[in-house]
Amino acid sequence: MRIIVDGFGGDHAPLEVIKGCKQAQDELGVQIVLTGDEARLQEAAKQENIDISGFEILHAPEVFDIHAQPTTILKEGKNTSLAVGLQALHDGKGDAFVSAGSTGGLVAGATFITKRIKNVKRPALAPILPTAKGHMMLMDAGANVDCRPEMLVQFAIMGSAYMECVKGVKNPRVGLLNVGAEETKGRELEQQAYKLLESAPINFVGNAEARELPSGDFDVVVSDGFSGNIALKLYEGMGSFFKNKLKSWFSGAAGKLAAVMILGKIKAFQKSMDYKEEGGAVLMGIAAPVIKAHGSSDSRAFYNAVRQAKKCVEGNITATIAQTVAEMKGE
Repeated sequence: MRIIVDGFGGDHAPLEVIKGCKQAQDELGVQIVLTGDEARLQEAAKQENIDISGFEILHAPEVFDIHAQPTTILKEGKNTSLAVGLQALHDGKGDAFVSAGSTGGLVAGATFITKRIKNVKRPALAPILPTAKGHMMLMDAGANVDCRPEMLVQFAIMGSAYMECVKGVKNPRVGLLNVGAEETKGRELEQQAYKLLESAPINFVGNAEARELPSGDFDVVVSDGFSGNIALKLYEGMGSFFKNKLKSWFSGAAGKLAAVMILGKIKAFQKSMDYKEEGGAVLMGIAAPVIKAHGSSDSRAFYNAVRQAKKCVEGNITATIAQTVAEMKGE
């Protein structure tokens, strides 16, 4: 299996990318294909005494600026490590792609370079978030600010396929992010989407209010990208809030003594709230698996992003989504 990785995506590239990919290749048995300026990649590896002779490198002399307009990746940015990686994925030079670079550039590039799965209207960013009972997928988390009801149905189908094929959740429970439990709640978007979701080939269990997201009562929650991104950012903010609170509670002599008594539980909680453990958000709906790693990813996060990409390939997630969407279209 060949995993293409953007060597210059993220705040700590290329060194942390190289370190994470090296560990992934050694432990996961995948072939790493790095994109980026070959001389700079070789030099970074040499300085840290990391042997990357087993990597394939696709030379890309430029780096896509996170402040650039996303669509510039199609012309002005075609020689960037991000664009070269997406083109290589389209050309069959790898089975999946990982990048911690520009979210907008990744969405635009994946959509128009790698291409969407047939009949999928829009790709969606789908992070995996911790809950009281495990994890859930939230989609869309920001790729599509405005959505139509039928798009939310496709998000639900794609999310269900991921949670079942990759995470091993049987008959995933799907909720619709809304301002109340009743089916008449919400805007026209949510009201129409509710009706469509009831008849979709998924386990739709009704509306999900924001306060219910951490409960673990949903495996997939669908939303337009505007509302979903707000929910995601609040989730991340509360995670940081709890982490800082824990530190303050267990500071000082008495606090440190108390912490020793429940150290295992503290570490388990911190691990469950750490984005590095999952790897990244899946860009669902693309013709091959694409993982958007966090911009501040370190080597551990990149390792887990590659592991996540590997699971997507093994779970045959793209084919499953394609088949389900085609069946809904009557093909």
